[in-house]
Order: sequence, then structure tokens, then C-alpha cells
Amino acid sequence: MGTWGNGPFDSDAAADFAAGLDEAEPERRVAMVRDVLVRTIDATDGLTDADEAVAAAALVAAQCSGGEPVDPDDGPQEPMPAFPDQLRKLAHEALARIATDPCGPAPNWVDPDDAKQWQALLTRLRAVLVPPPPTVPLPDVERPT
Repeated sequence: MGTWGNGPFDSDAAADFAAGLDEAEPERRVAMVRDVLVRTIDATDGLTDADEAVAAAALVAAQCSGGEPVDPDDGPQEPMPAFPDQLRKLAHEALARIATDPCGPAPNWVDPDDAKQWQALLTRLRAVLVPPPPTVPLPDVERPT
């Protein structure tokens, strides 16, 4: 069937990735998400894992402030472990690569409205995944009386 929608799990590859996560031991799931993000960032001969990377990024984003939960009817049905903060940066980088790669999935949409909705999904996910700036403690300053 290929792709049936513009959500993060609306393709055969992303659905297979979700099923693989469900079948994996819980401690293996973090590595699976990390691996697909790194493969996408480091890809030199095409973004063959782009659909899986978008799904992985959606899982990471779901655990961030402002992230949308992943519907178990679409994504993995098993609970995901808490993802380490480093996956947030990797997910953001992978989505940036997917969104800007001229040979990636972006130009493959037939319907321009679907392409816009898919790009909007990537933009929303990237906005959630941007790591918050580090907080710098302010020195104690006496107020004038």
C-alpha cells in the first residue's frame, strides 16, 4: 500500500518500524530509535529510512513538553521507555535532513496539499524537539531600598 496519510506512522515502513518496536525487548527500543535517527543523519546515498526516522522523531517528541502523544492505533502499542535527552537533538537533526533533502520523501507527494500537511508535521515535530536553552542562574543582586 505504501503511504496512506501524512501522519508519522502512515506508511508501510513506519508501521513496520512500530511493529518492530512492539516486538523488541523494552531495553532494545531506545537503541532502535537512536539507530534509525543516526542512519538518517549519516545517510550518503539516499534517505532510505526517512519514514522510520519521522516515526522515531514523533516518539521522542511525544515525551517532550508540548509534544503530542502517539496514538497506539497508529504507532507502537507497547509503552516506550523514557528516551534520553540526546535523542531529542538527533531527532531534530534527522527531521532537518529529511525536510531539506532534494532526493528525500518531500518531493514524492502527488497532492500538493498532502505535501504541505506533511511538511507542517515535520515543522511541528522540529519545534517540539528544539532543546530548551540552558538556564543560567542569575547572580543574587541586592535591590535598592
